[in-house]
Amino acid sequence: MISSISSNIPQAVTPDRAVGTIGAVGGGQLAWMMAIAAKKLGILLLVQAPRQSDPAVSEAADWFAADIDDASTTAKLADRCGAIAFENEFVDLDALQPLADRGVTFVPPIHSLRPLLDKYKQRCFMREIGLPTPQFCELSDPANFDIAALGGSYPVVVKARRHGYDGQGTAIARSAADVAEIWERWGRPSVEVEEFVPFESELAVIVSRDRSGSVAVFPIVETQQVDRVCRRAIAPAVISQSAIQQCTAIAHTLVEQLDAVGVFAIELFLTKDDRVLVNEIAPRTHNSGHLTIEACNCSQFEQVVRIAAGLPLGDVSLQHDCALMVNLLGLDGSSDEDRRRAEIAAMPDATVHWYGKASRPGRKLGHVTVTLDSIGEETTAARRDRALSVARQIEAIWYGTKARN
Repeated sequence: MISSISSNIPQAVTPDRAVGTIGAVGGGQLAWMMAIAAKKLGILLLVQAPRQSDPAVSEAADWFAADIDDASTTAKLADRCGAIAFENEFVDLDALQPLADRGVTFVPPIHSLRPLLDKYKQRCFMREIGLPTPQFCELSDPANFDIAALGGSYPVVVKARRHGYDGQGTAIARSAADVAEIWERWGRPSVEVEEFVPFESELAVIVSRDRSGSVAVFPIVETQQVDRVCRRAIAPAVISQSAIQQCTAIAHTLVEQLDAVGVFAIELFLTKDDRVLVNEIAPRTHNSGHLTIEACNCSQFEQVVRIAAGLPLGDVSLQHDCALMVNLLGLDGSSDEDRRRAEIAAMPDATVHWYGKASRPGRKLGHVTVTLDSIGEETTAARRDRALSVARQIEAIWYGTKARN
């Protein structure tokens, strides 16, 4: 089965500040899936996005043409809806603060976003509220860098403080010379440097909190990266009860200490000694939660719509024993993407979500979710192995010889 964007731009809706109309700043695939979820709930979603070709525009009830950091347009959007959600964190908080001061409801609120948008400040905030993280430091000049602050050994991870995603703004340094070269290549900015964690696996958890303070934590997901971009996700993660408890406690602590309202994604490292460390926090819906559309009773996208509209939180429990998500990234110009997509969609229990974006190598064009239920007395570990086998089948169709484990 394939879902894709439609081509007709809806007519403008009647101005309405009631709970039935909400806004989204951003028009990419996250807002697109939010708009689809809003329609199912009978809620109008208005989007602020720079291009009519942006995926969410065709599914939205109306479109405000502007860059996402254009606060004057966000003010006009606010006049038409009861709350505004963010598709991504690349916004101007200082410009939006006057709107919040006058009573505009943002999801998440501006005060919850402030500690998170700068990766160094995010790390400092996590340390302040007692969340476990890798050792880290700020670096403004490699001449002053002391590897002892990060445990005394290389490699280390260098991160841009703002606007990094999908592996962009992240680099591995294996020596002091590497640190200096990365810093020079990036234009000599202030960066965050942290110890390299030799993790056993990477996890993610989506947590939601509504205006009343109720919290719902989605099933924990195992994520697998290729070239620092998420290639696949499997839920539920096959981990110990102790690791589950650590992830859940981290999720509750984060949203409660932030006094947050909205949906947050927490990327985590699971170490060989069964400790969970926080890697990064995204204050929005997230790639690791895409499988919730088919896998859970309420998806991450429906949840953020519910929160923005003031509705009760949805049931985040799994509808199936297991679910797999594989990202479909852009291939080279000679690829036959339509044929490959159709072949994947014909697989049992597979749903392809196609975002309708122009193709270019490495760009996230869509994803496929496959739901799996137990066969006989299959163990959780055996079911995970079966999910990985299905993932390899999908990747062989989509990426061909480029598929990697």
